Amino acid sequence: MTAELVRGQNHPLPDTRLEIRVSAGHPVVAGATLGDEHGRVPGAEWVAHPGSPSLPGVDVPGRCAADLRLTVDLGAVSDAVHRLSVLLALPAGAGAGRFGALAAPFVAVAGRDGTDLASYTITGLDSESAVVALELYRRQGAWKVRAMGQGYEGGLAALLGDQGLERPAELAASILAAVAPEPPAAEPAPPVADPAARLPEVERVGGSTPPTAPDTAPAPAPPLPPTPPAVPTTGTPTPAMGTAGPISYAHPRRQAAAAPEPRQAPPTPVAGDASGWSMDERLYNQVWGMFEDLARTAAAYRSACDFAESRLDRELDQSLSDYRSRVGGANDAARATARARHDELVERAQEVLDRDLAQLAAEAEVVEPALPPAYARWDSPVWHAYRVPAEEPMAIRLGDLHLPERTDLRIPMLVRLPLERGLWVDSGRGHSEAAGLLDEVELRRLALDCAVAHAARLLAAHPAGEFAVHVLDAAGAGTAALAPLVDSDVLAAPPARGAAGVSAVLEQLTERVDLLQMALRGGAADALPPGLDTARQLLIVHDFPHGFDDRAVTRLRYLADEGPSVGVHLLMVADRADAAAYGPLLDPLWKSLLRLTPVADDHLADPWVGHAWSYEPPILPLGSRILREVLAQVTAARYGKRP
Repeated sequence: MTAELVRGQNHPLPDTRLEIRVSAGHPVVAGATLGDEHGRVPGAEWVAHPGSPSLPGVDVPGRCAADLRLTVDLGAVSDAVHRLSVLLALPAGAGAGRFGALAAPFVAVAGRDGTDLASYTITGLDSESAVVALELYRRQGAWKVRAMGQGYEGGLAALLGDQGLERPAELAASILAAVAPEPPAAEPAPPVADPAARLPEVERVGGSTPPTAPDTAPAPAPPLPPTPPAVPTTGTPTPAMGTAGPISYAHPRRQAAAAPEPRQAPPTPVAGDASGWSMDERLYNQVWGMFEDLARTAAAYRSACDFAESRLDRELDQSLSDYRSRVGGANDAARATARARHDELVERAQEVLDRDLAQLAAEAEVVEPALPPAYARWDSPVWHAYRVPAEEPMAIRLGDLHLPERTDLRIPMLVRLPLERGLWVDSGRGHSEAAGLLDEVELRRLALDCAVAHAARLLAAHPAGEFAVHVLDAAGAGTAALAPLVDSDVLAAPPARGAAGVSAVLEQLTERVDLLQMALRGGAADALPPGLDTARQLLIVHDFPHGFDDRAVTRLRYLADEGPSVGVHLLMVADRADAAAYGPLLDPLWKSLLRLTPVADDHLADPWVGHAWSYEPPILPLGSRILREVLAQVTAARYGKRP
């Protein structure tokens, strides 16, 4: 059964030898880009297009037409290739110049026996003149296809630039020039120096040397010519003209297999099966692959349900507008048929969603126990064997993320190190239902507890002496929550109290930022004062703006803007409403920080499909002493003592 995909939906590929058919109803240019584990296309030699139609494992048409075929052998692509994007573009001089004025393109993916595996009608395009139609990608050692439909108003150049290519305009121009019609010659063309240039296009493609991918891989066979296909080597042979015998009416491009291959079962999840140089990097890439898969799967399900609802409304409106159907029960029959189609579409979407969520849940059960301390939950047994690392990890875990489609499927929220922006634990109620149920004092206590947990994880993730923590607690209201940091002696100095203490710490960190920036800009990093601490700095600000005057507020904004570039980071614990007296003056401050909450809240959005993700803060097990034990290890390593 062919899977009819909607935008964002994925489908497993049981075969690696594929044929991708494009039917646009108008001439288009088809190509393919090969991406690495980050989805980036390293160079023009990773792009198959009409001017260079063959890459290892990929062959695209060398012409522009309304009906095109691409052949893909995923088993022959380089191991460095993790994504293959099928792109379509309107040729130069196309009448409408945009997909929105033309028939919606249709793409289908077929297996080696010609059976369609998945299809996708690219709807919703308007002023775009180039589109990424499909994406074939590796997942847990297997390949999947995803319906993309991502259009670009800037055309082919914008599409290629978005995939990381340098000088995309030049490559786009050469692709379009390869399919541009040649002007009619007024007289016979003079002989050319290269005889191969006079050969038909089929011979040139077959005899040309395909560009090499970054890693060696077996070279594919030359693409099939657009002329009538040859007789297949397997199956029933077609007799020659004039000979007796039965005639085979089999499709000449469809080869008969000895026996149909069984459908592959979902791959067994394995922790660390993503690409990467180390296990930490592989686990990091795997976690974010799970995040992306969950985002796309949920988007496809919601899109399918919206499509079913809109089609139901349209069909009901049509049945009501036809006065002839109001008699004889035809109206009721039409509405019943429309609702049945709606229910069938929703049921199919739910089946696909359940399948993908079950696979992701199985993967999460395998990945979570394998995560290192920087990525693990506080209740993970890995913390009991914690030792101060010799080098900084790629990222740290700041909580969990989930979607309403399955709330028990939690994806670790990993943030890269070093931090690119400061953190803000919001101690206000905001629009959170969970925060609205708590007492104001309890909510503020939970916010500071979360900040302490974040600071402890940052300390635990860095080698000894390479991360320092300062605390501003002007009123001393956070003494109890800050006790684990104070008692373990991991702070650079005792928490600063009063307006004078706040001013002194801010002045010290501001001067440090100024010195480091001047040294870096002047290329004189070795000329820093000998006593300057070069470790990264974290400033925890509690109970803001208590104890802050205008000068202190200005310095705080400066640290938020300029500090991260030289290793000085903020961790604000504040309610924005408390600083309302400053008006819009502090708006840049809040926007520059990553907002976290001490209770579950759905305030985070992903950059792909804009889901509202529910954020779960890191929670220490009740009565656990793991935080103090970890901080004791950090202190011992800092002073060269045994814990």
